[in-house]
Amino acid sequence: MEEKPKFKTVQEVVAANEGLPERYLQLLTGDHEDQPLNGPVPEMDIPSIDLSLLLSSSGEGRQELSKLHAALSKWGVVQVMNHGITEDFLDKIYKLTKQFFALPTEEKQKYARDIGNVQGYGSDMILSDDQILDWIDRLFLTTYPEDQQHLKFWPEVPTGFRETLHEYTMKQHAVIEQFFKAMAISLDLEENVFLEMHGENARMDTRFNMYPPCPRPDIVIGAKPHGDGSAFTLLLPDKDVEGLQFLKDEKWYKAPIVPDTILINVGDLMEIMSNGMYKSPVHRVVTNSEKERISVATFCVPSPDKEIQPVEGLVSEARPRLFKTVKKYVELYFDSYQQGLRPIEAALI
Repeated sequence: MEEKPKFKTVQEVVAANEGLPERYLQLLTGDHEDQPLNGPVPEMDIPSIDLSLLLSSSGEGRQELSKLHAALSKWGVVQVMNHGITEDFLDKIYKLTKQFFALPTEEKQKYARDIGNVQGYGSDMILSDDQILDWIDRLFLTTYPEDQQHLKFWPEVPTGFRETLHEYTMKQHAVIEQFFKAMAISLDLEENVFLEMHGENARMDTRFNMYPPCPRPDIVIGAKPHGDGSAFTLLLPDKDVEGLQFLKDEKWYKAPIVPDTILINVGDLMEIMSNGMYKSPVHRVVTNSEKERISVATFCVPSPDKEIQPVEGLVSEARPRLFKTVKKYVELYFDSYQQGLRPIEAALI
């Protein structure tokens, strides 16, 4: 689908002080939307998993694996602690993100994304005239492998942004490898089975999100309900401001804020690879009338040449294959996302 002309960023809409454009207003109809978007919701009951224990063969390690298995089967989400990235370093990422979005518009526009391309700064693509817009500005960068980085979109201000992001990417890369192995072991598979299907040239995309304070959090959404088109996603959520919610059994639940953890949620491609054992949860972000909220998400995306399908060890007579083989899923994903569709449904057999 072709992209329509870009709209102002949300920060520009707020600065213009001309009221709330209609393009952001959600019509509250449908299954679980009979209450205001910012109505009270219960908190999810998800465990904090110790990543340093997951690959150990000790009794504690086996206990963590069974916690991981239970959480990913039920919610598709876990908080991960002892991930090898210090709290000071995560704070630095958080501060640099805040500083970037606080820059003057003309400075940020130096990194503006081009029409038809997701990389760079700005708002998300508009694919139809009646698309309801999310209350979010973002900077989207492919961070790995290096030959796919477009450095013209990597901010030179604030100072240290590029170097810190490069370092964060390498640190996350180690977490990703460990997490892929732990998921395989938790399903009684050989540890490299998901990593091999994911491929050696697997990509990492990092998205810095800014949700400015919103005058009508009851009818304007920060990020519309969606599952991720990744294998899984590493999220550094705002340390102070809630907003992330997950859907389970037609009810919304808010993600807890747990200091010094990284939240990891399963994406559509892991649901396919695990033959539906681990679920890719639908989630959304609600807005806040008083506080801005920021987050940093990194998506693990398979090599473009790789075919993704349920792994052999998880298909049996008792559990038949649920999904077709998919390739270049992410391209299909962006179109579906803006239309509010779930591309994983097209992959079901």
